[in-house]
Amino acid sequence: QGQPVESGGGLVQAGGSLRVSCKVSRAITSVFNSKIMAWFRQAPGKQRELVATITRLGTSNYSDSVKGRFTISRDNANKKVHLQMNSLKPEDTAVYYCNSDTREFPWGQGTQVTVSS
Repeated sequence: QGQPVESGGGLVQAGGSLRVSCKVSRAITSVFNSKIMAWFRQAPGKQRELVATITRLGTSNYSDSVKGRFTISRDNANKKVHLQMNSLKPEDTAVYYCNSDTREFPWGQGTQVTVSS
């Protein structure tokens, strides 16, 4: 099983934007394409939570906390998943991880997103 490698996090002011990405390079392409992929996040002292999901054909769903601000996308040929985050809030500060919606891949290191007020 491939381990996702996340990238693109950073420090941004409230109201700003960031795009995080992950690549599951070691997964077999057909396996990756069979999965509903997802972004999760974990803030300090809190449980990891599901943020957004996307099917192979691009149907997406979002948690209420990010709906209208975040957009998930995927590149099936290159086994990548992206999360465009706009209108960021301090409460979006967390480590962001990608995985299948059923968490089938080993967890990667994640990428830190910090939103200052």
